[in-house]
Amino acid sequence: MAGHSHWAGIKHKKGKADKQRSKIFSKLSKEITVAAKLGDKDPAMNPRLRSAIQAARSANMPKENIERAIDKSSANTGSNFENLRYEGFGPEKVAVIVETLTDNKNRTASNIRTIFQKAGGSLGTQGSASHNFNQVGVIRINKKEISEEEILDLAIESGADECVTKENIYEIQCSINEIYKVKKNLENRISNFISTDIEWIPLNNIEVSEQEQEKLIEFFEILEDDDDVQNIFSNLKVKIN
Repeated sequence: MAGHSHWAGIKHKKGKADKQRSKIFSKLSKEITVAAKLGDKDPAMNPRLRSAIQAARSANMPKENIERAIDKSSANTGSNFENLRYEGFGPEKVAVIVETLTDNKNRTASNIRTIFQKAGGSLGTQGSASHNFNQVGVIRINKKEISEEEILDLAIESGADECVTKENIYEIQCSINEIYKVKKNLENRISNFISTDIEWIPLNNIEVSEQEQEKLIEFFEILEDDDDVQNIFSNLKVKIN
């Protein structure tokens, strides 16, 4: 769960206004609560919880909100959340993967299907869109934390497959089964992380016109406004003017 912005057909989290900021905090809190409920409440003993807390800090979530979300995991015994994935095609046949965290899969499935249909897209079965992507572990680090030369050496030593430099961040990619092992090795030298996620990286990007892109961005924003949606991935190549 990431609390930063990056388009480029991967996912997006925006914080332009209080409403969006509140929405991001809500989704991060849900991930913290579920991670704490499923594992140890000590972040040092629970990699998923540790990563969720780091993402929350990167999004400037107040400490009391993080503590409240962890405490909620003990009280919230009646709700069982599930991670569910939906796949389909949005406007202009752009492949889309939607990851959700829900306590009511019938409600979530109905909402996601309606959003796709209203946008002129269609929801498919699992595998219908994901064959257009590679699923990889992605760890993002601010460039201020470490030099480029050092991060390249550290990524190799930690067992990562790739280290990419992008604007203000380093993006370390690895096997999804190795993500927490790689992260633990990185933590020997780095204490602050932007995000640690398992993501769907498109094999090929689709370019559309500016008008079509606006329609797709609106579709992604409606999807993201759904409380159960955690992450959105697509193979849209976003052109930033």
